Amino acid sequence: MSADLQQIVAQSADRADMHATVPTLLLELQMLLGSLTASATASTERGRRPFRPGADWPQRLGELAYGVYLLGDQSGVDVSQAVVATAGRMQRVAPKPATDEGWPFDSH
Repeated sequence: MSADLQQIVAQSADRADMHATVPTLLLELQMLLGSLTASATASTERGRRPFRPGADWPQRLGELAYGVYLLGDQSGVDVSQAVVATAGRMQRVAPKPATDEGWPFDSH
């Protein structure tokens, strides 16, 4: 199913003529992440209230994930495979205590 998701994203982007260069997609992803951040900041009143996903959260998160898959398509990376590999690495390092430096990902 993972390859299917990447294929679905690529096909929909083809139909909508949404392909862009990798640098452009990175800027768009930064904007989408900023949108999620703004939503979380507003819903928590800048951290004064517990976070509860709002009605717009699933759509915004889906747009961010779509953009990551589109970036993978444009740069020749199977994102699903890369996520599975990352999950495996996280499981191997799970017993280690998290540190502020590089958490949860290290530079390797």
